[in-house]
Amino acid sequence: MNADKFVTQHGLNAPLPLYAQQCQQGFTALFEFRPYQRRFAKPLMTNHGIWDTREGIILRFVDEAGKIGWGEIAPISWFGSETLEQALDFCRQLPNEITSEIIFTIPDCLPACQFGFESALAGVLGCVNESVGRRNSSSTRPYRSGLLAAGEVALQQWKTLWEQGYRTFKWKIGVDAIAKELAIFDTLTGSLPPSAKLRLDANGGLSYVEAKLWLETCDNIQGELPIEIEFLEQPLTVDELAKMLELSRFYKTAIALDESVATLPQIINCYQHGWRGIFVIKPGIVGSPSKLHQFCQQHQIDAVFSSVFETVIGRQAALHLAVKLSRKNRAVGFGVDHFFAQAEVTSPETLWNNL
Repeated sequence: MNADKFVTQHGLNAPLPLYAQQCQQGFTALFEFRPYQRRFAKPLMTNHGIWDTREGIILRFVDEAGKIGWGEIAPISWFGSETLEQALDFCRQLPNEITSEIIFTIPDCLPACQFGFESALAGVLGCVNESVGRRNSSSTRPYRSGLLAAGEVALQQWKTLWEQGYRTFKWKIGVDAIAKELAIFDTLTGSLPPSAKLRLDANGGLSYVEAKLWLETCDNIQGELPIEIEFLEQPLTVDELAKMLELSRFYKTAIALDESVATLPQIINCYQHGWRGIFVIKPGIVGSPSKLHQFCQQHQIDAVFSSVFETVIGRQAALHLAVKLSRKNRAVGFGVDHFFAQAEVTSPETLWNNL
């Protein structure tokens, strides 16, 4: 059964979010877009390679009443989204006046575009809570996960994030030799305070034997130390779902899927094949927010929402979804500001004017 057929039979019976319902009568607005670049303070190392600059596109809608909606296209092509050039080509071929018909017929091969355009639409219609995405919101900071770089730098990095209020951390693994990473892991878990939670993100970079070793180590650590290893994220490659299902049955430490569920069709596929564990959802590249909303409401999946290193515009829209769709009060993975060379611009208008 393919994803489209599964959606038709099982997936989208829940009500559409309000902004999508409002557009059934039609919607038009003036449309502009501007590309952006934002450099990382140090190149980000993952199992997918080295990443030194986040590039994306800011969208601006203005309706007849002068209301403004902001959207962001922040693709990660190696994660399963379109490329930046494909997104730019799509934006360039659009008319100056955008309609709801155009927005809701963006193809699934452009998931970051789907997210950006629907987010801008929701903003014009007043369906996004702006306070949710503000970087300095003290009410949301304790519930965010801070990202730790791969390697030994994490041993100092967590302390700064702890002082800023973070209590959940995600550490990148599968980058160095496993013996070296296990030694760092032993030091890291021994130094974290008892109330801390730790997530391990392999980005699909482990072998089956290495994944078993990490899971065994995590199970043993949690029997000896008071900290919680919340989950091991994407230990194996996307085409090894059956093996990850098998591993999830034999260890106490939870496994979360990330690359395997990068887009909504992938989420549906993994659900169809029996995954009932944790789904790490990156709203910026998952695709249509309205379809994601329907699927999550229908199936009540255990979702953790995570950043794609977007600006305040994309993060605000992503956190709005997280508030609506999170079921188990898991920390959202948006603690990434410290990875950039320059301080974040928190005003959409200022960000737009600076481009």
